[in-house]
Amino acid sequence: MPQILVLYYSKNGGTAELARHICRGVESVPGVTAMLRTVAPVTTAIDHAQSAVPTTGAPYASYAELAACDGLVLGSPTRFGNMASAMKHFLDGTSALWASGSLVGKPAAVFTSTSTPHGGHESTLLTMMLPLLHHGMLLMGLPFTNDAIARTQRGGSPYGAGHIPTPNQTGLDADEKEIAQALGKRMAELTLRLSQTL
Repeated sequence: MPQILVLYYSKNGGTAELARHICRGVESVPGVTAMLRTVAPVTTAIDHAQSAVPTTGAPYASYAELAACDGLVLGSPTRFGNMASAMKHFLDGTSALWASGSLVGKPAAVFTSTSTPHGGHESTLLTMMLPLLHHGMLLMGLPFTNDAIARTQRGGSPYGAGHIPTPNQTGLDADEKEIAQALGKRMAELTLRLSQTL
């Protein structure tokens, strides 16, 4: 059964919430499963060892899980228009997967959570795409035929799912949830189609 790795880093919960909705979209397609994983935060503390297991939420991803997945949906909060250092650090460690071609030809998509309306939402999605292109992955977005993409006043774009809070609402709104689930469903359908042709 094809398995989609939904891999994210989240500091304040918005990216994690998007990841859970993407998993719902993946698992709405019969015959495909979602694996939810996170990456460890980057820290400069040297006086104590960091826990190998997160205290809450999804487990940390391993490079073996990344290599074994049939599709990847990658998410990070925005940091000055770029992915967070924790996600960049994880991706910087994938040289062996790049050298072996482990991810070549596998579908991939991206998502982000941004704290302000002009905080670099789309540029963050693009920064996450770059290493995936170097790995030879097949990037997928969402078309404007998706009603929520055309209608959203907050997060989400053809580049990927997203979340932008407002002063009155910090959680995902209905359009952001719909876009995240649509991205997961589209990824699952594409992965299933590719697995049947190989």
